[in-house]
Amino acid sequence: MIEDELRAAFARLEESTPPVGPVRAAVDRAVIMRRRRRRRVRLAGTALAVAAVALVGFTAMAPRPPAPTAALPLAAPEPEPGGALNLLLLGVDQAPGSRRADSVLLVHVPADRSRLYLVSLPRDLLVPMPPQGGLEKLNATFSRATGSGTDLAAGYRATRQAVARLTGVRVDAGAVLTYPGARDLTDAVGGVPVCLPEPVRSVHTERRFPAGCQRLDGAAAVDLLRQRYGLRDGGLDRDRNAARYAAGLLRQMRERGTATDPAQLNRLLIRIGPAVTVDAGDLSLPALVGATARAGAAEPVAVAFPVLAEWNGRGYEADPELTPGFLDALRADRLGEWAAAHPARVTGLR
Repeated sequence: MIEDELRAAFARLEESTPPVGPVRAAVDRAVIMRRRRRRRVRLAGTALAVAAVALVGFTAMAPRPPAPTAALPLAAPEPEPGGALNLLLLGVDQAPGSRRADSVLLVHVPADRSRLYLVSLPRDLLVPMPPQGGLEKLNATFSRATGSGTDLAAGYRATRQAVARLTGVRVDAGAVLTYPGARDLTDAVGGVPVCLPEPVRSVHTERRFPAGCQRLDGAAAVDLLRQRYGLRDGGLDRDRNAARYAAGLLRQMRERGTATDPAQLNRLLIRIGPAVTVDAGDLSLPALVGATARAGAAEPVAVAFPVLAEWNGRGYEADPELTPGFLDALRADRLGEWAAAHPARVTGLR
């Protein structure tokens, strides 16, 4: 009798208890959404770091002061920024106390996101240097601003200002990579294909790079990127080889699916993370990643800033005939038209 009464009481209690299934399902959904939000934040930073490095081929980023994490609304998808974007990517040498920007690359992302335009700015290009006046080599702005050579952020900011004055366009974001970072990145993606129009002999290691297409490991890539002596156009040819390397790196990452594979991205970031930081400027990471990734799906176009080929003893001077039209095209987001009209200024990437 007592046993029957207890069973009846438990049955009534069970009927009045809310079912646990919906509650458990709600908890599971909340956990999944939280994990997805964390994953989006992590992958956004990873993808942009990889994209920034992939665009230049060699550069450790000098960021602006990072904004508080809570201020970045990364939990929900964000629309891409409208209009064209310009990313400044610097390759710096390793000399302590006098670091210089060996390579200066302005990556133009057009408003239609059709492709990337890699604009090589010669490191020895003479640019105006206010407030003191006069002309100075572009790469000297980095060295002068770094002081002891360790403040890469100051060097980046000074170079960003000089490039903005020179071109008249806003620099939306940027990055800096040192040679060790380039070596590790190259090895991490399984080597980078580079196509050279002429053979190159290293004055540092005696390594010989034949004309034609070849796959470079990290050590070989850094060796090539350092070469300017013995090249027909010296530093200008080094800039062209840097653009070829950057295009090959983008191609390698597309073929491997690195940019879309979270596991590959995480492994790559762990390997090169200490050498890479990203300055997203005023843009959110997801928005910037989306814009550059869509444009990076097509083969990039590499163009050289128009300079007079003759060395004047102090540096390279901007070509007075071609530079105004080039800058107008850059500011008006018509680089594709300018490149088509000036094929001699386009670097062959294959």
